[in-house]
Amino acid sequence: MKHLLSAGDLSRDDAIRVLDTAEELLGVAQRPIKKLPTLRGRTVVNLFFEDSTRTRISFEAAAKRLSADVINFSAKGSSASKGEGLKDTALTLQAMGADAVVVRHHHSGAPHRLAHAQWTNGAVINAGDGTHEHPTQALLDAFTMRRHLVGLPGGPGGGAGPRAAEGTDLADKHVTIVGDVLHSRVARSNALLLHTLGAHVTLVAPPTLLPVGVESWPVETSYDLDASLEKADAVMMLRVQRERMNASYFPSAREYSRRYGLDVARMNRLPEHAIVMHPGPMNRGMEINADVADSPRSVIVEQVTNGVAVRMAVLYLLVGGATEGNDA
Repeated sequence: MKHLLSAGDLSRDDAIRVLDTAEELLGVAQRPIKKLPTLRGRTVVNLFFEDSTRTRISFEAAAKRLSADVINFSAKGSSASKGEGLKDTALTLQAMGADAVVVRHHHSGAPHRLAHAQWTNGAVINAGDGTHEHPTQALLDAFTMRRHLVGLPGGPGGGAGPRAAEGTDLADKHVTIVGDVLHSRVARSNALLLHTLGAHVTLVAPPTLLPVGVESWPVETSYDLDASLEKADAVMMLRVQRERMNASYFPSAREYSRRYGLDVARMNRLPEHAIVMHPGPMNRGMEINADVADSPRSVIVEQVTNGVAVRMAVLYLLVGGATEGNDA
């Protein structure tokens, strides 16, 4: 593959290659000098038409650790805020010699348009488009699950540190994704990727927060969180995206938290080895209780660390480490 636009574009072999590469690159973070010369002389552009801190910094750190030159482009304060469109912005960046363009856009499909219209010769990486997808988040989530749930000495639940065996997937693991699925690009990308990796995914949400057409996704759906916890190997809480809501999707924040929030009592119903995840940023006290977010079960901070390694792997495979006919 030349681009990473959708988690659904990844075959099992593609996904495993990214995860295995990220496993090798994770060790760079523990070195005194956290740099490799792999992308020296290459230019990575972070093209963000929508606010982001966590994802933009993660991609910037990933590119810099591979010794790439990084250009950060924010729509605010740029020509885009004066009406310049995606095409003209992309052509400007191409003139600067971008080898990879990491794009986040408020319109679903914008990264696909950028890639398929051939406005740039570089690799296009989708860092989140509207409510559509966020494939690198799904990859880092799968990477985190694999490190905790697969190939650990003594079986599941060995904790962070021991690595999953290379080439392994998440076959027959049960992942419960809870909350605002309707507005979540993370949920869609995770549903596609986890299915490819052999996991069983259950989406839990109020009926108003499940998207039209969800029955075509490779998942089960439920309105009952409590019934979905006891078999879960991982539970992923989604942020309630109130900034995208122009209507009342549930009676009140308190009612939502009562029915779909993860508190200590619910966490204790999970199997002993199960992990708690969240893509961030969190609404503490709404979809997740503070005691749960900070508990030993939580791998939320680890997800951030793993995100840099996974994005390093994506950049390496798309820009630096791919050979003709063997692209990731």
